[in-house]
Amino acid sequence: MAKGSKLVTIKVGSNVLTNEKGLPNEEVISRISIQIAELKKQGHQVILVSSGAVAAGRSLYQFRKKVDTIVQRQVLSSIGQVKLISLYKEKFEHLQVLCSQVLVTKEDFRSRNHYLNMQNCLTALLNNGIVPIINENDVVSVTELMFTDNDELAGLVSAMMNADKLIILTNVDGIYNGDPNHQDTQLIDVFDEKNVNLESIKANGKKSEFGRGGILTKCNTARKIARMGIPVYIGNGKSTDIILKISNGEKAGTLFPAAKLASNIKKYIAHAYEEAKGKIKINQGAVQVLRSERANSLLPIGLIHVEGKFKKGDIVKIVDEHDEEIGLGLARYGYKKAQEVVGIKNQKPIIHYDHLYLH
Repeated sequence: MAKGSKLVTIKVGSNVLTNEKGLPNEEVISRISIQIAELKKQGHQVILVSSGAVAAGRSLYQFRKKVDTIVQRQVLSSIGQVKLISLYKEKFEHLQVLCSQVLVTKEDFRSRNHYLNMQNCLTALLNNGIVPIINENDVVSVTELMFTDNDELAGLVSAMMNADKLIILTNVDGIYNGDPNHQDTQLIDVFDEKNVNLESIKANGKKSEFGRGGILTKCNTARKIARMGIPVYIGNGKSTDIILKISNGEKAGTLFPAAKLASNIKKYIAHAYEEAKGKIKINQGAVQVLRSERANSLLPIGLIHVEGKFKKGDIVKIVDEHDEEIGLGLARYGYKKAQEVVGIKNQKPIIHYDHLYLH
């Protein structure tokens, strides 16, 4: 990328792209496309994570009899993805922008090889001036293999590609400090975990009628990605020029400020929980050490128990004394040696800080 240019991931939810009947809103798709084209004119690269395939399918086909929910989603997504990408293609062509379709599943993030292959593909598209339009492949995804929603997918992609910012567009103006319907409730401009009651957000985190996620899932995704060094914005996708306002630094939506930039390997580890080959239980003292302000590796003296037949370089889960998961890491040696040094002093770290991700 040229000096001063940025890589921006934009996630657009079904609640933004659909009208009150749950059908595609072409005017909104057009406005989003225009803003993305403007970002490209300014020299930025853009990845678009777009929901809306099922809604597009619903506009084309109605089932004549009752069908299983998963089958409905597969059928509607299969025919709807064609219409959705065609709409984007039409809007972008008028703006002299070339777009591509990238369909993914959770399986694509499970192995390091798949992860790197997808990273290489997206890099090639961006380097050639093409806007990748990414969506979950609902045709082959079944319940246990589905992302929580496309917010999770957008977070994974942003971390993978070292995005400079992630913009999550929904049908509300951002995160509120209470029920948005109450008169005294205010929009949070900058999210600070110390001053925000997450239980209040949870209580008022209503799901979209046409989407899988709610405001709480967006909040949790934003917190996780911000911890990896990527600022995240949640804003109203139907507001005028919301993408450009956020990109230009104007006050819009809720900002989740970026923490210290994480390494590429940490970004991979953060989302590799399904690839974990074992589990390491640690005592409370070790938990406190890992969560302190200093950068600390996990030493065998803090181990209580080791499970699973993992090898050196495998991902392992880290849990506390109550079996609550606190993070993930790359094991520096296999399970047999790990079992031998449980609770012993003056041993090499089982997980180095550079290969450790804490929730």
